[in-house]
Amino acid sequence: MNEPVHFAESPVASTKATPSRATKATRTATAPTRTNDPARTMAGILDVATKEFAEKGLSGARIDEIAAATQTSKRMIYYYFGSKDGLYVAVLEEAYRRMRTIEAQLHLDDLSPEDALRKLVGFTFDHHHGNPDFIRLVMSENMQRGEYLAQSKLIQKLNVSVIDTVRKLYERGLAQGVFRAQLDPVDIHASISALTFFNVSNQHTFDLIFKRNSHATKALTARRDNIIEMIVRFVRK
Repeated sequence: MNEPVHFAESPVASTKATPSRATKATRTATAPTRTNDPARTMAGILDVATKEFAEKGLSGARIDEIAAATQTSKRMIYYYFGSKDGLYVAVLEEAYRRMRTIEAQLHLDDLSPEDALRKLVGFTFDHHHGNPDFIRLVMSENMQRGEYLAQSKLIQKLNVSVIDTVRKLYERGLAQGVFRAQLDPVDIHASISALTFFNVSNQHTFDLIFKRNSHATKALTARRDNIIEMIVRFVRK
């Protein structure tokens, strides 16, 4: 019977090499520096989470996927946002904040009431067309019956600002005799939202049923112009 062969460990192989001071210095100089930037980390998480929630909804979205895509961890995401629901609310808040921030920079007060209304409607159309994730998030939240939006005082405050914008614009038009009386600024906003929202939310089913390509440049331009004209004619005296 053959005896098992035992190989003696080499003292050199079994001893951990100790790097020289020069080697340590070189590694220190060449190693990438990790910066502690919570704001940047949170922004990156929100960007990826926006797509995840927009594509899969609240129930289908996975924190593991968001962590992997942002090269962070579930623990870090929960540290910043508290929970999956907390992250979802933060995504909704950021989506509305971005829209209202740009909206506030339109300088509508510098334009005549009708031109200001045209610019506001055109901006809303362009925003929705260029941000389909926003539309999907709103659709998803409507499926939740607004449960999570109701938890955010920030979103409610942000959306008060757009009604104030429409109200000021409408009242200027009334004072100048170019807009008709007894219209509700909330109803005007609802009409703008409905027409510009549908163009994105129902694009696939609508185009399929009616054999159209609503996103062809010519069709998109015509639709944008028509929506602006419909709103202006609705408000005009």
